[in-house]
Amino acid sequence: MTVDLGTIRRLVELTVDGEQVRVPEGSTILDACRAQDIETPTLCYAPNLTPVNACRVCVVELEGARTLVPSCARPVEDGMVVHTDSERVRHSRKMVLELLDSSVDLSQSGEDVDRWKDQYGVDAGRYGPPAAPAAAGERDARHAGHHEIPDGSTAATVAQPVKEDNDLYVRDYGRCIMCYKCVEACGTDAQNTFAIAVAGRGFDTRITTEFAVELPDSACVYCGNCIGVCPTGALKSVSEHELREAGQWDPDDETVTTTICSFCGVGCNLELHVQHNQIVNVTSPTDHSVTHGHLCIKGRFGFQHVQNLPEGS
Repeated sequence: MTVDLGTIRRLVELTVDGEQVRVPEGSTILDACRAQDIETPTLCYAPNLTPVNACRVCVVELEGARTLVPSCARPVEDGMVVHTDSERVRHSRKMVLELLDSSVDLSQSGEDVDRWKDQYGVDAGRYGPPAAPAAAGERDARHAGHHEIPDGSTAATVAQPVKEDNDLYVRDYGRCIMCYKCVEACGTDAQNTFAIAVAGRGFDTRITTEFAVELPDSACVYCGNCIGVCPTGALKSVSEHELREAGQWDPDDETVTTTICSFCGVGCNLELHVQHNQIVNVTSPTDHSVTHGHLCIKGRFGFQHVQNLPEGS
């Protein structure tokens, strides 16, 4: 009998924080860190997306390298010596988190971000009070190269009204950190729809649709894969948004049940997020061999019929 062992990769040996680590060739420094249970902050990284090195919070110090390197994308090499908690690394991570926290609403980014802010002594208030939010559509209309000089009295902000132009999800770009994960999920990494992309330059860079049209007029097919990868709550389902706005969002009551989607025969795994006996969101495991964390419109949003029960049921 022949046994398929798959692709056999040689092991690469490197040093991480003084410890010898051996990981398969093709692994990243982040993989090596996680093999040693070394927590490394990540915001733009996802296991089911191509690394884009956008957020820079995962940087580490590599001996012999001129600059800090993004651990999520740098492949390991024999003999590497990596430092994940040097003063240089800590200072860089603190600055990145401070700049993000001063300009973006990170309040829905999760407990990990709150812990990292404490861990690195983040003080976004030292940049001053936030500037006034942009009016609806103001940031979308900005042209590259036409930047206003700040007066220095306030911290620049991406705050703006929430975009609510469809029945399935909202775009709250006041929470967007420009991690590019939604762009990758909408592009070649998953959906190949290319309904969303990046426009502008510098601080005016933003996520947008083609020609900044409303979502229903774009190429969007409402798969919601952009929601599935968003780390900050900039993209979320209408159901979650409405519950949060009403003060009824209760993650402490949330349970997650894995099932199989019944809409077709592909066999996608669904994770049903339930609060107070109501499905509030649907996701899929990133390590599932069928979905790799991505779903279609039916899998992600087609759950309301389950809850259309007679009053009193």
